[in-house]
Amino acid sequence: MSPSPIPASPPVPTTRAAARNAAAAATPPRVTGDASPPRAVVRLADTVLALAAVLGAVCIVLSIATVVFDVRVTLFSTGSMSPTIPAGSAAVARGIPAADIRVGDVVTVERTGKLPITHRVTGVETVPDGSAGMRRITMRGDANAVEDPAPYDVERVRVVLFSVPGIAPAIAAAGTPPVMAAVTVATTALVVAVFWPRRTRDDARRRRRAGP
Repeated sequence: MSPSPIPASPPVPTTRAAARNAAAAATPPRVTGDASPPRAVVRLADTVLALAAVLGAVCIVLSIATVVFDVRVTLFSTGSMSPTIPAGSAAVARGIPAADIRVGDVVTVERTGKLPITHRVTGVETVPDGSAGMRRITMRGDANAVEDPAPYDVERVRVVLFSVPGIAPAIAAAGTPPVMAAVTVATTALVVAVFWPRRTRDDARRRRRAGP
């Protein structure tokens, strides 16, 4: 009877580096810590940054429209144009020459030494001693029983295109120094959270295998 074959023993590492590699391969990976921010924070930061990018694009478009099309945003602090444009509304208005004004338009008139006024046009006529492009208009707020005390001689006005109720306080607050500072700090923190180096399980495993 021939002797039974003796099972071959596993190869013995010949160097310390080989021994370390063999031990690392035989030991299940163990992750001790993760320096990256929580996933919920990262997702929130990504979402907020995406919204900020959209808002930034909107601001750029509005800035271009302001220059090219003479578009402005008007905030309403009184209710003289209610119910059409209640107090607290924001309206988008475009500059037009006085010759294009029509009865029924809601326009903003600039007044020297006073705040602009936005009311509905009730009458338009030429100015006898004025330039060819000047018009004399009478206006009245939708909530007012009588017309404004005096007509306005204008060469250019801003006609309201549309309005959004209730957003004027938010727009006004967004331009204040405390809000702008808070937005800057929050945006900086979110950018740091998103781009902070993230340690993954694969990174930890590679570091352990590489050894000291």
